[in-house]
Amino acid sequence: VRSDSPQGLSYPLSDVALGMSPSLRGFLRDPNACEGLKGLSEEQVRICQRQAEAMDSVKRGAEMAIEECQHQFHNRRWNCSILQGFGKAVLQGTRESAFVHAISSAGIAFAVTRACSRGELEKCGCDRKIRGVSPEGFQWSGCSDNLSYGIAFSQAFVDNSERSRGVSSSRALMNLHNNEAGRKAILSHMKVECKCHGMSGSCEVRTCWKVMPPFRKVGNVLKEKFEGATEVQPKRVGSRKLLVPKSSRFKPYTTHDLIYLVPSPDYCDQDPHRGVFGTSGRQCNRTSPAMDGCQLLCCGRGFRTAQAEVVERCSCKFRWCCSVKCKQCRHLVEVHSCR
Repeated sequence: VRSDSPQGLSYPLSDVALGMSPSLRGFLRDPNACEGLKGLSEEQVRICQRQAEAMDSVKRGAEMAIEECQHQFHNRRWNCSILQGFGKAVLQGTRESAFVHAISSAGIAFAVTRACSRGELEKCGCDRKIRGVSPEGFQWSGCSDNLSYGIAFSQAFVDNSERSRGVSSSRALMNLHNNEAGRKAILSHMKVECKCHGMSGSCEVRTCWKVMPPFRKVGNVLKEKFEGATEVQPKRVGSRKLLVPKSSRFKPYTTHDLIYLVPSPDYCDQDPHRGVFGTSGRQCNRTSPAMDGCQLLCCGRGFRTAQAEVVERCSCKFRWCCSVKCKQCRHLVEVHSCR
């Protein structure tokens, strides 16, 4: 995230990922390379210089966040595409912005934690703080994921540009809250894995350790939070500024929930000023009543139908031993795209 845009708004970590091309892997472990990276604030450059070995993980985490965002929103009007205004469209304090900040901070925490567990970083390793016997009777051992380190790194690196803008900024308060909600989506879904020990797999003794959930699970959780995000507004309480639900009918939000400041545009029509690509030309499902259906995705403009050739494997036969031989079958399918 950076805060050096003309309007003082922060860009999501997509810029960080794009600024670190694959050729920079390994090269990032050189502290002198940090100043040349795109998308970093001054303090993030200093963090990069102090912990250059972690920057490969930062890049991986940013890429994971982008891929997960695109997976979760592939059938929505705003489909999270980097080439379709990912950065600009989310600068408006919308719930899409909330999701991007949450998934980005989670991606960094996840990737750094995974690197710790794999022994890729000198400054961290497995979490050895959980020891002894659990109330369930198993022995805590093995390599627990060191999520506390990953979260601390994410807080220092991702939150920096928001904190530099100060707590008087409603946008900074919103982004900081959603950054933390993203990290909590990992923390609240940690799992316990165990291994049995004993004669013939009798499991007389079990050793167990804690692991992070799959990142797809994190994405699913945050997508649910996106659907139920709370619209908020700033309120002065003494010398502090807080973000409170805009409507008294809304329940108070928790640290796990996503919040936003302004309603989203409909994302139907192209708006270069806001970075909105629009849905013209997008493929849609003619029979679906959901958001991917032609009626909703095309915003009532109608759709075009064309035929496309699909090539698939068919007539597969098993050959002893040991291969499968298939033919290639070609057939025409109808493809629908928004006007």
